[in-house]
Amino acid sequence: MKEFNNLVKDIKNKQFLPIYFLEGEEAFYIDKVSELLGNNVLSEEEKAFNQNIIYGLETDLDQIISLAKQFPMGAERQLVIVKEAKNLPFDKSEAFENYVKNPQISTVLVVNFKYKTLDKRKSVSKLLAKNGFLFTSIKLYDNQIPAWIGSLCQSLGLEIDEKSKALLAEFLGNDLSRIDNEVHKLQLIMGNSKKITPEIIERNIGISKEYNNFELRKAIVEKNVTQAYKIVDYFDKNPKSNPLVLTFGTLISLFSNMLIVHTLDVKSPQNIAKELKINPFFAGEYLTAIKKYPLKKTTACISYIRNADLKSKGLNVSSLASNKDILMEMLYRILH
Repeated sequence: MKEFNNLVKDIKNKQFLPIYFLEGEEAFYIDKVSELLGNNVLSEEEKAFNQNIIYGLETDLDQIISLAKQFPMGAERQLVIVKEAKNLPFDKSEAFENYVKNPQISTVLVVNFKYKTLDKRKSVSKLLAKNGFLFTSIKLYDNQIPAWIGSLCQSLGLEIDEKSKALLAEFLGNDLSRIDNEVHKLQLIMGNSKKITPEIIERNIGISKEYNNFELRKAIVEKNVTQAYKIVDYFDKNPKSNPLVLTFGTLISLFSNMLIVHTLDVKSPQNIAKELKINPFFAGEYLTAIKKYPLKKTTACISYIRNADLKSKGLNVSSLASNKDILMEMLYRILH
């Protein structure tokens, strides 16, 4: 995220803006920018008289603007951080728009507008953007997470292979804050070692390097029936670490991508990686998969997975059927 990196660089270099309006669905970047400003705008001694942290549910725009217009005491700047501000009507307030037009230059006003965005048709949104005060934090797609993990590790001076990135992405999902915390935890645990491996992940995060959705995918692609059943048996014994929703999501993604690969005129690893927006490391898996699963079978497998998902929710299934029964039946249909 180039804009985020530039923002971090400017803050660390003490180049502050009068307003940081932080909006969007991805809370991670909003929290990071807000935290950085909290740590860099004022010294610890200056914070007593010049830092105000207020919450949207406990204040209104008039109070925020009034605080922002105050002058610092014994410091070059004051810092006003507004948290949980998503319910405040910033894009409907003439007073806030007027403040944006003429902000107090000795104030750094930080608005945490998490999980929402301003109405882009409103003049205050356009004004914030024009002046460089508006930062929109966009949620990453699932297929972007492994690359993001790689960038995070690189910024920390760590090495990580493609399988380890895939394991972390599968287990931790697209929660960037959780991923960031776990990678930092690994960095502390590893000490002088700089390479994150599946073994280190298994030992310290609780992901089995043999029995996970990544390995289930592999077993299905290779039609390794014995290994696939072993993995499902492990999932049944460790349901908290292996929720069904993740398994179904992983397999739907696999076979949906296989459908796309079947329709490609050029089935080279480079073109597959480009069309699926995945790392070329995984493109070979799809070349193997489409040989074992023709187009008609691929389509049928998607139906098997969707039916299993419905059954896991109690639809069209006997009350005596366990989750393991549902998964085993699905696997049998896919693999035979």
